Amino acid sequence: MLTIKLPQIFRIHQVPRIFWEDGIISGYRHPKSSALDCILSSFQMNNETINIWTHFLPTWYFLWRFLMLSYCLDFWRDSYSWPFLAYMWLVCLYPFTSSCAHTFSTMSTRARHICYFLDYGSLSLYSLGCAFTYGAYTMPDRWVNGPLHHYFVPVAAFNSFVCTSLSCYSRFLELECPPLSKILRTVAFVYPFIFDNIPLFYRLFFCFGEDCTWNDAIAGYFYHLFFALLTGFLFASHLPERLAPGRFDYIGHSHQLFHICAVVGTHFQLEAVLCDLHLRRDWLSTHASASTFTHTFATLSTALLGNLVLIAFFTVTLLRSSVTTTILQSTLSEVEQHKDK
Repeated sequence: MLTIKLPQIFRIHQVPRIFWEDGIISGYRHPKSSALDCILSSFQMNNETINIWTHFLPTWYFLWRFLMLSYCLDFWRDSYSWPFLAYMWLVCLYPFTSSCAHTFSTMSTRARHICYFLDYGSLSLYSLGCAFTYGAYTMPDRWVNGPLHHYFVPVAAFNSFVCTSLSCYSRFLELECPPLSKILRTVAFVYPFIFDNIPLFYRLFFCFGEDCTWNDAIAGYFYHLFFALLTGFLFASHLPERLAPGRFDYIGHSHQLFHICAVVGTHFQLEAVLCDLHLRRDWLSTHASASTFTHTFATLSTALLGNLVLIAFFTVTLLRSSVTTTILQSTLSEVEQHKDK
């Protein structure tokens, strides 16, 4: 009879410091797990299990929405829908990459950093996806064809490079200067979020008059912003586990809640953007320049290639630099003994 032995779980003092999480005392996987052990660990209770599934399952939800919408929108011939097509690709990409990063991050200390380099890159590209849709469908009427409208997506593409660079670099400071590492990583994602939402903030809070497009999409945008702010708070605060270390190791810690809020916020964003896409189509088709292949897919391809180059650069730096002696710091004596048994 075939039996499958699930990987062993460890406490915080049994794994290298680079794997430690604030307020999480137990539920750690072996820091030199095989790929099979990593996959099997997603089916046992540890401190990453819910992190894996809270982004793996939503990937399939967004893929299903993508498939259903492909029957309603002419993605092949209708250039008006191309920004939304680019957005949907990236909405499906970021939770899948995150789920893979959490699954395979314990294969080694190097693998942990590389997995999260890829995770950060996908989030940076998602910020560009938001800019595609906000620039195409959410921009306030009075800003359409203005300077911000013309340069909105190119600047967002540049911001994705800044985001990836800062967030990947922050991992090199994780052990030597944890506060600076956290600040850099937070800034890396807050900065593109603020830029992408400039049109939305203006439309929701500062625009008054008939040309402010106060339609059915507004409620969805408010919900999206609420969950986005909650996501940022959870990421920065490490609550509730910081208040009661060890109590939320498996269920209820901030990163799980962070994942859930991010996905729910993306859902509301998607629905609000869809509402704008349909309700504003006639006006935007008349007053705004049509999306071109170059503007949409060449920009997306350039951003994707640029972010991959940045990730490759940080990966090579990780493998070659003397800094790795610090960021790959490990104390495996006890855990290695368990592995050998």
